[in-house]
Amino acid sequence: MEMKRVVVTGVGTINPLGNNIQEYWTNLENGVSGCELITSFDTSKYKTKFACMVKNFDPNQYFDRKEIKKLDPYTQFALVAVEQAMKDSGINPEAIDLDMAGVIWASGIGGLQTLTEELRGYFGGDRTPRFSPFFIPRMISDIAAGHISMKYGFRGPNFSTVSACASSTNGIICAMDVIRTGKANVIITGGSEASVNEIGVGGFNALQAISTRNDEYKTASRPFDATRDGFVMGEGAGCLILEEYEHAKARGAKIYCELAGGGMSADAYHLTAPHPEGLGARRVMENALRDANMKPEDIDYINVHGTATPLGDISEAKAIIQVFGEHAFKLNISSTKSMTGHLLGAAGAIEALAAIMAIYKEVVPPTINLKEVDPEIDSRLNLTPNVAQKRTVRAALSNTFGFGGHNASIILRKL
Repeated sequence: MEMKRVVVTGVGTINPLGNNIQEYWTNLENGVSGCELITSFDTSKYKTKFACMVKNFDPNQYFDRKEIKKLDPYTQFALVAVEQAMKDSGINPEAIDLDMAGVIWASGIGGLQTLTEELRGYFGGDRTPRFSPFFIPRMISDIAAGHISMKYGFRGPNFSTVSACASSTNGIICAMDVIRTGKANVIITGGSEASVNEIGVGGFNALQAISTRNDEYKTASRPFDATRDGFVMGEGAGCLILEEYEHAKARGAKIYCELAGGGMSADAYHLTAPHPEGLGARRVMENALRDANMKPEDIDYINVHGTATPLGDISEAKAIIQVFGEHAFKLNISSTKSMTGHLLGAAGAIEALAAIMAIYKEVVPPTINLKEVDPEIDSRLNLTPNVAQKRTVRAALSNTFGFGGHNASIILRKL
């Protein structure tokens, strides 16, 4: 069977660097940190008192009071990003075959804020213990996909992908494959997360996974830097409208780029630590290149997973050299988590948007807060330190790796 081509025709986001794609890209290009002190709850007993949070977001501007009661923040973020992307794509739901239009949405954790609120209410008072009837439908990780499909009437494939921090990249790959095999013409895909709360911060503190650099929180996210001490939590959503190429051409759509291929792999090594030699990371990039029928030399930019964990950054850098050889030193490499923080299950989506815009704008966003490269990372790699670099990007690869050893990579290509 001949595989159909898949293109990106719409983008949307709400994240720590902006509440739309224009704000996001401007701040990425200018190397702005999205990190702030947490004010939504009392952090006095927490080791970490900061995160990269969505700013100037009032759900009342987007939803009525009844809707807000039914929507966890992770779903609110999803619906906002999707609305932007749908408008950007120019798709009119009344003008397409809704049976061939679907939603594949991701979240690593789902409605953690809802869980926090319900447990607080259940254990925190003298009243008869009682849960809200909206508790389960607000919390579960698939519910954003359901809300999106109902809003636009999309009756095609509809499900959620959950693979920790690889969730939304896995979702994008699933969406691509559904279109390639002719099971849909249009898929709304991406991911959302809203885990900057008592349980989220406390849980990742207990894992010793997140930075505790409270005295220098603006520069706490330091991928590849010798002084890094863990990732910074982020929140928000990113959306891509994927469309079959001929379907997009027929309606005269604006096309950002082609989604050329995707790869998946497992470390099969450890629950939270990467394989020390980057075995899973190497394999997933090789799989993506093979799926796209491309050579390592065809890639100009890698948006790395690059979380600023001590082990993860080293293993990913090793894997890049294993896959790309001498071409690795001709690439631009950057971790936009240095600016956005780590959006967990939504990371792959907003980083795919960064790669898309790098192709579209011919600018590679930087890795900020990089003063001294870890001596275990090859200094010949161009990590795009601190300042964006102009470059024609023919193709970009975006990596995401998750707890449990889940690895996913996609390749986006200029048409």
